[in-house]
Amino acid sequence: MAGPMARMMGQGGGPDSRSMDFKVSGKRLIGQFKPERLTIYTLLFCVVVSVGLNVIGPKILGKATDLVFAGIIGRQMPAGATKEEVLDSMRERGQGSVADMLRSTDFTPGKGIDFDAVGRVLLLALCTFLVAGLLMAVATRLVNRAVNRTMYRLREDVQAKLSRLPLSYFDKRQRGEVLSRATNDIDNIGQTLQQSMGQLINSVLTIIGVLAVMFWVSWLLALVALVTVPLSFVVATRIGKRSQPHFVQQWRSTGKLNAHIEEMYTGHTLVKVFGRQDESAKQFAEQNEALYEAGFKAQFNSGVMQPLMMFVSNLNYVLVAVVGGLRVASGALSIGDVQAFIQYSRQFSMPLTQVASMANLVQSGVASAERIFELLDAEEQEADPLPGAKPEELRGLVELENISFSYDPEKPLIENLSLKAEPGHTVAIVGPTGAGKTTLVNLLMRFYDVSGGRITLDGVDIATMSRDELRAQIGMVLQDTWLFGGTIAENIAYGASREVTRGEIEEAARAAHADRFVRTLPDGYDTVIDDEGTGVSAGEKQLITIARAFLSDPVILVLDEATSSVDTRTEVLIQKAMAKLAHGRTSFVIAHRLSTIRDADTILVMENGSIVEQGAHADLLAADGAYARLYKAQFAQAVAEVD
Repeated sequence: MAGPMARMMGQGGGPDSRSMDFKVSGKRLIGQFKPERLTIYTLLFCVVVSVGLNVIGPKILGKATDLVFAGIIGRQMPAGATKEEVLDSMRERGQGSVADMLRSTDFTPGKGIDFDAVGRVLLLALCTFLVAGLLMAVATRLVNRAVNRTMYRLREDVQAKLSRLPLSYFDKRQRGEVLSRATNDIDNIGQTLQQSMGQLINSVLTIIGVLAVMFWVSWLLALVALVTVPLSFVVATRIGKRSQPHFVQQWRSTGKLNAHIEEMYTGHTLVKVFGRQDESAKQFAEQNEALYEAGFKAQFNSGVMQPLMMFVSNLNYVLVAVVGGLRVASGALSIGDVQAFIQYSRQFSMPLTQVASMANLVQSGVASAERIFELLDAEEQEADPLPGAKPEELRGLVELENISFSYDPEKPLIENLSLKAEPGHTVAIVGPTGAGKTTLVNLLMRFYDVSGGRITLDGVDIATMSRDELRAQIGMVLQDTWLFGGTIAENIAYGASREVTRGEIEEAARAAHADRFVRTLPDGYDTVIDDEGTGVSAGEKQLITIARAFLSDPVILVLDEATSSVDTRTEVLIQKAMAKLAHGRTSFVIAHRLSTIRDADTILVMENGSIVEQGAHADLLAADGAYARLYKAQFAQAVAEVD
């Protein structure tokens, strides 16, 4: 809890504060869809055809309007005359402007509305819009498929990446912040793509298609409609640049808040014991306020975009209506064409508004994508050699040859340390806190790699072995127990690399002296516990993890203060069980209570990363050195406690 408590008092973790590179992250996010090329091509085909039909629709409806208008005009004209004769007669009567307006109307004097023709045109328009809608529905389904499959692969990539990251990566970051990237950020990317991907493609293609038809109908009105585009572009880019940093900060703040909540919940007992609830609540309030500020600024800045774009769209509508009316009055365009053009102006400005209004979604999604890519780009542990070396015969001979290591290059921890552990021997490692005892075990497990020298297992350098092969030969019991949500039987079986029977699980539990207390539980071995081990004591959790180590049947056994949480009587029983388990295996025991390692074949005394003494218990006491001082100090403390 020291780490969480220290961070609660003001220390921070989490990602760096570098600025967002929107273009690079956006392109990389799009690149994630490469495996979905066939789906994307089909999607594009459906959208192109759908947009094309939607673009043709207003022109067809404009034709229906022209037919109705021509019928109304034709019914009022004298039958038997031609269109030209009627228009000339109107000019002679001083109605030249009306004649100019009707010049573009294809009417027949004396003939009313041709309802059959109007019906055919409306039926064609209905079919056009119906097919366009069906194709858009297919495109939406394809978008969902492409996005969900891409998010599936991205989650797999993140999971695989987490397994390849070195232990040092997690040591430097808060657990909740890393979890936030693997959950919240990926979910945000998925939601962003679901809501914006299909709409963006549709909007862009609609803009292109509508613009082409607008120039076909009237190049002058098309140019009028384009007058507002530069203004739309300026609005979108200015607001986008202002809001993007706030979206980046919003997701950073989300990660930090999640990290704080996870830490405080995990250590809520200690938080209450030490009376830190107020400080925890204060820090939560500060981080919650930071998230609120970032979220509010991001949403406000991006939210301003839509009303501004609507203003530009209405301005465009007014310009088109005014100029279009003048063109109808001059006879250059029919009423149906102007009606279609007004619809096109809406179809043209609406996608621009939609694209602008989706800017907040896109920016939020790309901000999350950058955090995911930052994780995926993190430096990985050195890859295992292929093929990995294997000892010809596994006996458990471990040798450390002049190894050196440090967490910080400027602060050496272990220098030129040599050690030989014979097969079947028990090597105990003692020393003050910070002497390097656990670090030695981490190097043996290859959680970290040595910076100098080498470690061999039965003559083979462990750096040439695959980590899985090496760790399969090592059983480990830590001071901090780890259980997962499941039954007790499942937790014990976790240590086996193969399918095990209930009998083998119970045998391991008996060897670890866990069988007795397990059978007192309501459901015995089928009792479900959560990841906190609720329902069993700290000592009982330790017994479960020791049973797990029994079941793994390792060549090398590592015990890091494995009996620190059990009572004295149980400790004696476990020591006997450990002696049975360690028979024929090389064992490394890290212990602070020296009484538990008196029977070890070799005792190493470490100080400041170096072995200052080694030998058997009696020999080290006789030498009256560092080990003797540690032993006497513990003995004196025990006597004082009794007194």
